[in-house]
Amino acid sequence: MSIPEYFGCMVFNEACMKSRLPKEIYTAMKKTIRDGKSLDLNVANVVANAMKDWAVEHGATHYTHWFQPMTGITAEKHDSFISPFGDNGVIMEFSGKELVKGEPDASSFPSGGIRATFEARGYTAWDPTSYAFIKDDTLCIPTAFCSYGGEALDKKTPLLRSMEAINRQAMRVLRLFGNDDVTSVKTTVGAEQEYFLIDQDVYNRRKDLIYTGRTLFGARPPKGQELDDHYFGTIKPRVAAFMKELDRELWKLGVLSKTEHNEVAPSQHELAPVFTTTNIASDHNQLTMEVMKKVAARHHMVCLLHEKPFAGVNGSGKHNNWSISTNTGVNLLEPGETPYENAQFLLFLCAVIKGVDEYADLLRISVASAGNDHRLGAQEAPPAVVSMFLGDELSEILDAIEADTSYDAKEKSLMRVGVHVLPKFPKDTTDRNRTSPFAFTGNKFEFRMLGSADTIACANMMINTAVAEELRQFADYLESADDFHTALNQLIRKTIKEHKRIIFNGNGYDESWIEEATQVRGLPNLVSTPDALPHYTDEKNVTLFLRHKVLSEVEVCSRCEILLENYSKILHIEALTMIDMVNKDLLPAMSKYVSKLCKTISAKSAALPGVDSAYESNTARRLSELTNESFALVRQLETYASHAATIEDALQTAMYYKDTVLPCMEQLRKMIDEAESLTAKEYWPYPSYGDMLFSIK
Repeated sequence: MSIPEYFGCMVFNEACMKSRLPKEIYTAMKKTIRDGKSLDLNVANVVANAMKDWAVEHGATHYTHWFQPMTGITAEKHDSFISPFGDNGVIMEFSGKELVKGEPDASSFPSGGIRATFEARGYTAWDPTSYAFIKDDTLCIPTAFCSYGGEALDKKTPLLRSMEAINRQAMRVLRLFGNDDVTSVKTTVGAEQEYFLIDQDVYNRRKDLIYTGRTLFGARPPKGQELDDHYFGTIKPRVAAFMKELDRELWKLGVLSKTEHNEVAPSQHELAPVFTTTNIASDHNQLTMEVMKKVAARHHMVCLLHEKPFAGVNGSGKHNNWSISTNTGVNLLEPGETPYENAQFLLFLCAVIKGVDEYADLLRISVASAGNDHRLGAQEAPPAVVSMFLGDELSEILDAIEADTSYDAKEKSLMRVGVHVLPKFPKDTTDRNRTSPFAFTGNKFEFRMLGSADTIACANMMINTAVAEELRQFADYLESADDFHTALNQLIRKTIKEHKRIIFNGNGYDESWIEEATQVRGLPNLVSTPDALPHYTDEKNVTLFLRHKVLSEVEVCSRCEILLENYSKILHIEALTMIDMVNKDLLPAMSKYVSKLCKTISAKSAALPGVDSAYESNTARRLSELTNESFALVRQLETYASHAATIEDALQTAMYYKDTVLPCMEQLRKMIDEAESLTAKEYWPYPSYGDMLFSIK
């Protein structure tokens, strides 16, 4: 079977609906998907029956409401299609009520204080704009997830609300430009996914990878990524076989897997999809991560999605390519061919610039996690300071607009904007800036701060809502203007002047930039997750979410609480894992090797009087010192971890882990890594970095 024939074969997509539903039911479904309206129960019954028949034909025996709780991964509860029939028989049934709404137990999902453990009821509600699919012989129905009181307990609901918000405000602006043919605006995303692959046998011998997803110890190998020989290099046969099967499985699920290649670090790779509507892109990315792990296991490998599984080499990110388009196919972040199109492009560009400047803290919060804190600010990951890259040409154009002067484009391909005082506008020829958190790449913005394991829902919810707010302000101003052209020109110039501080085209790793950003430009530098998260509940941010009905104040506070608790829990697990590894395996190994060295010294002294034992003596002495220092540090870490459990306030707990527990962990790692470099390989209980990073032959 050819790829076009089996692409989407496990998806109840538009083609399936059209072929299996009566014409009037299909029309009602299309209207629901287009307008976001709820389905009549009679229509839902017909859709559910057709969906069940299709799923059973493809081997499905169960269905589940597939949702994205605040754990950051997906959740599902399986129910079979069988119903009793007659005395001893069964039939396969699936009703519209079961399709549209489910009632999973919500007691054990994070809620940030919205509900107590004994308050178990939660609801899942079908998202008909994201197609149902079959996974592991189960019909998966993408849904939103909320509490008994209606509060969102998931990542999907706020994302859908933010898409509605930006659609409302963008439509107001487009009407001012005379785009009467446009009926809706949607944001689109292509989420590039980075990951590591290591051999299953090596993984199984590393407690830290098993329990935490990253290596808590590990001396650097002689060779890492210094030669840049892995990036875009020849793909090894085992990896190629994995990628081939991964593509096939993703294509069956309708995931537009497009590009795959080796990344910079040894054993690191990347997959990039084609752009699609943001909520579908979010579903697809969650599926991609899940399928990656399953396919890797079939090839006796493990897929690592932690943001920094190995120190000293590139971490793994998720590059979120975001744009905004009309239902007529116009990308609103792409310069056009007419004066009005170019003026319109500049206005939408200014909305993004203003949104990123005013809500930089929310963008930082959207990528905040214990794992991502290890990654940001080094080896192609952007720094914690949020800035925007526009490229020299576009920046010079904005400077000319602000100054009300002409832009000398010389011999470049030219286009004119609609307002006469605006300069001629060259088509984009900008380079990329891999140190920029938020980079314009011609017709989209690449938000590079997301960690590999992150869901993209939160980041896109933040971007959508921030830009919706700026478009709302722009529409209010322009709708009340006496002269649209003059008001448009003034608005663009004013926005550039007031928010150009966020634009930076230089090296984000340069220490002088961090100083300039914070001391001169006044940009926030929220270095760690506990530094960033308290800003979630800042008045301006709560007001933003309330105004656009994306999050209630209760939902904002709950999300802040959940993220703080998650940060502390992760560091607590890492600390306990370190303690376990050091006490049970590493200290005994170090002591055993010192004993071996001492016996060698004694034997040499007896057999070869006067012969120097410098290697054995110096190594034994230093290893003994490291053993004592590591023992003292692990005792200290035990005390810190125990004390952390007594702190009741979530923010205070997170800050304690950041300021006290984490530095102790880092110091302990330093001691152990040095010890590894001195200990004979046969005495060291865990596979080395070299064993892991070069485990795939």
